[in-house]
Amino acid sequence: MTLLSIHNLSLPIEDPVLKFLLVLIIILSAPLLLNKIKVPHLLGLIIAGAVIGPNGFNVLSRDSSIVVTGTTGLLYIMFLAGLEIDMGDFKKNKWKSLTFGIYTFTVPFILGYLGASYILGFSTLTSILFASLFSSHTLIAYPLVSKLGIAKNPAVNITVGGTMITDILALLVLAVIVGMSQGDVGTEFWIKLSASFIVFGLIVLFLFPVIGRWFFKKVDDKISQYIFVLVMIYLAALLAELAGVEAIIGAFFAGLALNRLIPHTSSLMNRVEFVGNAIFIPFFLISVGMLIDFKAFFKSWETLEVAGIMLVASIGGKYLSAVATQKTFRLSKEEGKLIFGLSSASAAATLASVMVGYNIILSETETGEPVRLLNEHVLNGSILLILISCTISSFVSMASAQKIAESDNEDTVSGNSHEEENILLALNYEDTVERMVNLGILIKAHSNTDNIFALNVINEDKNESSVKNAEKVLHHATVTAADADVIMQPLKRYDNDVINGVNNVIKEQKITDLVIGLEDEKGFSPSFVYNLYNGYLQNNHVNVLVYHAAQPLSTIKKYAVMIPENAHREAGFFHALLRVWNIARNSGATIVFYASENILDILQRIIKKANIEAEFIIMNAWKDGEVTASQLKEDEALILFMAKRGMQSYIPRMRLIPELLNKNLQSHNYLLIFPFSELSEDDPEKRAVGNHGDFMEIGNVIKKIFK
Repeated sequence: MTLLSIHNLSLPIEDPVLKFLLVLIIILSAPLLLNKIKVPHLLGLIIAGAVIGPNGFNVLSRDSSIVVTGTTGLLYIMFLAGLEIDMGDFKKNKWKSLTFGIYTFTVPFILGYLGASYILGFSTLTSILFASLFSSHTLIAYPLVSKLGIAKNPAVNITVGGTMITDILALLVLAVIVGMSQGDVGTEFWIKLSASFIVFGLIVLFLFPVIGRWFFKKVDDKISQYIFVLVMIYLAALLAELAGVEAIIGAFFAGLALNRLIPHTSSLMNRVEFVGNAIFIPFFLISVGMLIDFKAFFKSWETLEVAGIMLVASIGGKYLSAVATQKTFRLSKEEGKLIFGLSSASAAATLASVMVGYNIILSETETGEPVRLLNEHVLNGSILLILISCTISSFVSMASAQKIAESDNEDTVSGNSHEEENILLALNYEDTVERMVNLGILIKAHSNTDNIFALNVINEDKNESSVKNAEKVLHHATVTAADADVIMQPLKRYDNDVINGVNNVIKEQKITDLVIGLEDEKGFSPSFVYNLYNGYLQNNHVNVLVYHAAQPLSTIKKYAVMIPENAHREAGFFHALLRVWNIARNSGATIVFYASENILDILQRIIKKANIEAEFIIMNAWKDGEVTASQLKEDEALILFMAKRGMQSYIPRMRLIPELLNKNLQSHNYLLIFPFSELSEDDPEKRAVGNHGDFMEIGNVIKKIFK
């Protein structure tokens, strides 16, 4: 029996194996072929969908399998936009996002209404719905921008926030017009719509984080965690539809709700992005391409006229809105272009509105022809709009995003001395490996992917089982790091003395940060405290971090950071402060600083340079901090800046900290940071900082490193 006789190769292809194979080949080929000629692969996928779709060569039909997977891709785009948004930036830019949302809704709406009413002669109801088609947009270029590493650029944050606003307004217009066409718009309609939307928002934004935090605490299985994320996306989308708005709004809200529970550096985030960018989003773009029918534009001049007005209203309106936003907030030209590029694509919401309007029949002609709210010319014109707007969006976004990324790299090159950021995880117990690795990834700079080491010291007189255990621990560490796309360098060392082995590795690898983990049950044992103060802390050029994890890092809402008097005078204070900055930036948690007034003043001046959420509370005495620490709520963690005897910030009561933590915070996460006490003579940047008396200059150096 031959292959041809086994499979039915008539068009369109129905065999599921051949269908999926063909789509995968397209997804694989688009980037490889189009990147060489500088064409965004997003556009290539749309064109490929048009060629193989029912309006092209009819190789594949746009059946339920394509629609379902493509719908997931659309929801994924909106979910990622909400998930990756920097909440600190989002709160700072909320008024900018609101302004842009009003601009990008109003300007295209006015142009569309004028064209529909005065040029095409549509009725008032049809003109309003026609105009709303151009107010919404789809962030099809967002994955491209995110891949270039500028997802936290202010222009991107403003656009993403504005997208939510303009899409909601456009879809509300659709709901109202549909209601008016059916004659049921009244007080009851508005009360029902408002109430349902408020209930939907409260459930997703407040209840989803509670459910997510509980789930991530109870379930460690990686596959289950990913499936849970998909459940949340679709559940939010369903709740949005029940509330009377489009599913894409629900997906975006789900991203905002889970934003703080999925750290940007975590393995779960890596899996979410990987599956979306590899499968679901390409399927969506191909499914959009399948809607394009080039033949429709040659059937009627009226179709071309309608399409022309749609293009002017949509592309022109989005361009004017982007320029207005750029001028209003004094953004750079490239940032203005990026706003235009991201917001110029019409696809999901536009298509949904057109299909709804096309399916509403207002009356019939004398010959029995249906009179639709939106006619066939608008339907065909919207297909041309999707093709051209997605093309413009892809090219403009790619060009401006690349220039912004290159500019960012040039600005931060002086701070990229990341060979000086070498993090060593001292691993002894397998049950602490995953938590230790997650912390190591959280405190490192984004650009460092291979400057993190895992060490297990084996006593030379121990048996073969110790060697196997060491290999098992190090393998677990490397696999956990690989899940987050981080290269972990495993180090296995033989030495009669564990501390001596660790110290030798610190010298050999030029370690800047040593992370030591505590076992849950034991906490601070007398032997550990002795080894800490008489062994690990004897390294004067290394930050020492002692970590206790009682729950996953992603479930921590807030960190209380206690800083003793004169801590800012220690040589390693600002270097250690970067670790706190990175925890806040990478996890999205709020940082509450407790310190003396002069230290808080320094922190507040530096904090303006960083996009993290922070609060500042004056701590008059170290005793006050101990009381606050003992009263931490669930899902709150503690970070203590410590010092050893002889340092300027040392306080005798620090010797009591291990006992207090064992007694009061056994069920909480806490991190003790011992900044290094001496500058390394082979580090010119540290020497320059250490010899400079101006703390803002130190802050500027931190800013460079932080970038």
